[in-house]
Amino acid sequence: MSDDLQKLFDERECERIIATYCHLVDFGDAPGIADLFTSDGRWTSAEVDMDGQDAIRAGFLRRQGVTRRQSRHLCMNVVVTVNSDEATGLSYLVNYRHDSPTGTAESPAPADVPKYVGEYRDRFVRTDEGWRIKERLFDIAFLR
Repeated sequence: MSDDLQKLFDERECERIIATYCHLVDFGDAPGIADLFTSDGRWTSAEVDMDGQDAIRAGFLRRQGVTRRQSRHLCMNVVVTVNSDEATGLSYLVNYRHDSPTGTAESPAPADVPKYVGEYRDRFVRTDEGWRIKERLFDIAFLR
């Protein structure tokens, strides 16, 4: 396989991780989210710092327990740059979220403007199991 073709496959695998992450968060699969990260992976924002797969799993298990919430994470304008066994990614995130006053998520949930818009800055590494997130940094640009 040519180097250019391999690079396209690698970029696509990293892009798929970004999309899979969004699905797993929205449909409540905390262990699956943690598995997208390396064992020493890190998820950080201005308010949250989860260091290692166990901390990421625990953090998303707490999120999974918020049964009143309906959310959709939309990642777009994804750019992944591969350099051998490492890659960086930048994607814009638009998050729609509704917390039901009944304590149980509504479907369909009432629509409103997005809860927030921001970006993920990712660092990926190639492992024996395939590409994984080594570090995910989330920054908010707009907040409702």
